[in-house]
Amino acid sequence: MADLTRTDVAHLAALARIDLSDAELDRMVGELAVILDAVATVQQAPIADVEPMSHPMPIVNVTRPDVVRSSLSPEDALAGAPEAEQQRFSVPRILDED
Repeated sequence: MADLTRTDVAHLAALARIDLSDAELDRMVGELAVILDAVATVQQAPIADVEPMSHPMPIVNVTRPDVVRSSLSPEDALAGAPEAEQQRFSVPRILDED
């Protein structure tokens, strides 16, 4: 088990600006020790021959060719708009100038 003391947990809580009660400090000593033990176990894994990777499965980005094609005209796009101005949607102002 990790050599973690109540003082260590209180110091970590202070660094993280977390206010813990005495009961929480006592409980966290055990919980953090379990986490540190798990990390120590993972660090012992034989990884010397493992190639670094960003994802465990091969990822292929599915894309389509970027082809220019016809789309809606500004008039068609704005046909259902309540208000339009200079080929743009017109909406009420919600922010002041400041």
